[in-house]
Amino acid sequence: MTPEGQKRQEVFGRRVSDGPETRSLWERCITHSSLPRMTSGYNNNLQIVQGAGYVVILYEMIHEARVIPLDGHPHVDASIRQWLGDSRGRWEGDTLVVDVTNFSDKTSFRGSSANLHLVERFTRVDANTMNYEFTVSDSSTWATAWTAAVPMPRLGGIMYEYACHDGNYGLTCQLAGARADERNAADAGKKGSN
Repeated sequence: MTPEGQKRQEVFGRRVSDGPETRSLWERCITHSSLPRMTSGYNNNLQIVQGAGYVVILYEMIHEARVIPLDGHPHVDASIRQWLGDSRGRWEGDTLVVDVTNFSDKTSFRGSSANLHLVERFTRVDANTMNYEFTVSDSSTWATAWTAAVPMPRLGGIMYEYACHDGNYGLTCQLAGARADERNAADAGKKGSN
């Protein structure tokens, strides 16, 4: 990582509780916050559906759907930035290749900037396994582009809705807890100065 990328990763990972705007996008029920999607502790399922001219990837976590055009059109104008970037897909034989640009500076993959360029490859290895390979590049974050691959086994069963919502009481409790911590610290400071 570059020093700039390390600093961004450090700042992006801080837990600040000034208000809801300073909490993570995930805690605010906006988005899981970045691509590529790496596995987490739970809700790692996804469903891929292809229709005429599009592929949709539905993620169980935060119940997000990425609609990926396959029509060969170029990316949207570079001034348009989106939480999960702008995806454009194509088929290379049996591999779905998704080129993603135009990320928002409010999302970050391991310290990346809004200039992150992601290329994803989804390849069916056998009837029960798909290989997910991705390459990330961002010269302000990493000295060179790098690639990782994750096998994705097919699961029997259904995906359940992730019940994140705008009335997120968990966020209210996190902020109330931060205010209580501040009061306790101020009270401890007053006792210490007496």
